Amino acid sequence: MKTCFFALIFCFGMVKAQQTPIKWATQETFFEDLVGKPLPDFTGLTTNGKSFSSIELKEQIVVINFWFENCPPCIAEMPELSALQKRFASQKIRFIGITHDSPKSARRFQKSHDYNYQVVSLTSDEIRKLNINHGFPCNVLVGKNGKILYAMANISFSDPAFRPKSTIFEELLRKEVYQKTTE
Repeated sequence: MKTCFFALIFCFGMVKAQQTPIKWATQETFFEDLVGKPLPDFTGLTTNGKSFSSIELKEQIVVINFWFENCPPCIAEMPELSALQKRFASQKIRFIGITHDSPKSARRFQKSHDYNYQVVSLTSDEIRKLNINHGFPCNVLVGKNGKILYAMANISFSDPAFRPKSTIFEELLRKEVYQKTTE
């Protein structure tokens, strides 16, 4: 009788567990879980070899683009990122590119492409330890309070596959800019 009772409780528990929705770990769930978390501290080198620290980003709205020069999707989104930067040029938003390419290589790449961001080089391991990008490209919007507002892979306002999330990214950026000016 005890065995049947425990078997019944076990089966009830299994049925109950099967009814609980499963949140599979995907790139999207990874990005969703970043929202509200503070931007981790990091230091790197700019393309002119000077030290850069995330402390320089305090109390600023920041768009961070993770890329590297041999990444075709990274290169494909750069014109749209540059256009986004131009649309917000008067708003004093920091646009930072983070790459694992060397500062010298990143500077050479930047000169041959229309990529106007300030570029910071970190090692692949340093980028991994930040734990805020989940592949390349990756774009992160950080609010003035230093917390992540949104993160996503590709930005594209022209590609129907990426337009909805890109629009959300820009809307959140506008909202943060508006809050900045009304405080």
